Amino acid sequence: MGNTRISIFILACVTLLSLVKALSPEPELGSARVVFQTSYGDIEFGFYPTVAPKTVDHIFKLVRLGGYNTNHFFRVDKGFVAQVADVASGRSAPMNEEQRKEAEKTIVGEFSDVKHVRGTLSMGRYEDPNSAQSSFSMLLGDAPHLDRQYAVFGKVTKGDETLRKLEEVPTRREGIFVMPTERITILSTYYYDTKMESCEEERSVLKRRLEASFVEVERQRMKCFP
Repeated sequence: MGNTRISIFILACVTLLSLVKALSPEPELGSARVVFQTSYGDIEFGFYPTVAPKTVDHIFKLVRLGGYNTNHFFRVDKGFVAQVADVASGRSAPMNEEQRKEAEKTIVGEFSDVKHVRGTLSMGRYEDPNSAQSSFSMLLGDAPHLDRQYAVFGKVTKGDETLRKLEEVPTRREGIFVMPTERITILSTYYYDTKMESCEEERSVLKRRLEASFVEVERQRMKCFP
């Protein structure tokens, strides 16, 4: 009887732990946003700096350097992933020395409990868990078998309609990869900060200036046209 009660208690604890993990809140996005302008439309994404800080710094630096411009999606597996090629080999334009230096860096595997669900950004890598460079995937469906095996570093914030278009392109299979039959080019990229874009500070300054202008205009009116 005692062993049965212990077993039931352990089972209840495991079930409760699983439930807590399932209900755990999504990590907070940083304020930076990146937009990939592709031949099929725009895709915007944000980062999880508290989950994978080294990965986020690396990818964001490559974006700021223009590293992903003229790159492409080499893999589109419907319901699974749309994967961006490595910058060092995927661009159609040559790289400058600074871009190449950053692109060839390897990043430590920042594996976490964040789930691989549709829209998740997940770093590509080789067999070595610390071999990630610049290739990453945008998840097109839930992929729990990737959890804790690949570094999640952000998510798509806008552009799901573009991902759906990518899922409809003709593909071919090469080994384990499902690849588009035509090049899906990242034409250009840009980034912005949502805190800056909110313009709260600018609106506050403008409001004060307008109020000051109103006071000055009223003073002059009273002086010249009593």
